[in-house]
Amino acid sequence: MKLVRWGKAGAERAGLVDGAGTVRDLSGIVADWSWQTLSPETLAQVAALDTDTLPPLPSDVRLGAPVFRPGKIVGLALTYGKHAAEAGMEPPAEPMFMLTAASAINGPRDDVMMPKGGSKLDWEAELAVVMCKAGANIPVASAMDHVAGFCVGNDVSERVFQLERGSQWTKGKSADTLKPLGPWLVTPDEVGDPNNLKISLAVNGEVVQDSNTSDMMYSIPELVSILSNYVSWQPGDIMMTGTPPGVGYGMTPQRYLKPGDVMEVHIEKLGSQCSTVVDYHPRYS
Repeated sequence: MKLVRWGKAGAERAGLVDGAGTVRDLSGIVADWSWQTLSPETLAQVAALDTDTLPPLPSDVRLGAPVFRPGKIVGLALTYGKHAAEAGMEPPAEPMFMLTAASAINGPRDDVMMPKGGSKLDWEAELAVVMCKAGANIPVASAMDHVAGFCVGNDVSERVFQLERGSQWTKGKSADTLKPLGPWLVTPDEVGDPNNLKISLAVNGEVVQDSNTSDMMYSIPELVSILSNYVSWQPGDIMMTGTPPGVGYGMTPQRYLKPGDVMEVHIEKLGSQCSTVVDYHPRYS
């Protein structure tokens, strides 16, 4: 299944994409995709539906991030050996991770806002994994039982905040709009091996990241398992699995995003997203 959230920002409802590519309204059965509804039982219920009975939505309907505000986003770093090399770092003996603010989540076609005071905004195409079952100290063999599905992610990072203000990675990844997710959440039965998916990112039409999730140093079940030794997974939680080589920080000379730039991220079987960078503007009064 391809699960979506549709509607105006802040008022999204649950939906799905049928076999013909039509977005359908699921909110009469499931109000929203969140920690309350992303469970194996609800997913099985929706999988059994006749999608033709669900109301179709316009082809231009806005899609939000496919998961409502998760309890946590766990970001992984240096999971691709070649990315560690371009960053000038040795691959760690165990996955490095940080927590990212859930308020950073953005829709798959929404604008990405330059953080106030930022000047080195960077792109990071990533496979995102969404959880559907709570657990801690999870064995590798049963790790996939906890996974609702996968989606396209872009771990947009402000390198000034991340590297020049106390080396706090969470600082550089948590500003509003810096986590575009979607367009949809694809269940494991439609994905097959998540460690064998083409992943790419283009800036203004130029492909700058072009890799495969097989280049990760860990399998997805291993990552789910290892991280569960430190934080418990809860339904709706998101694991960002790290980025392949090709980020602006690793280029010579370094290259960063500016307002007007367009990022397009594609992952095989999971679809594409497109985000335009805009100037900072206050979101709250």
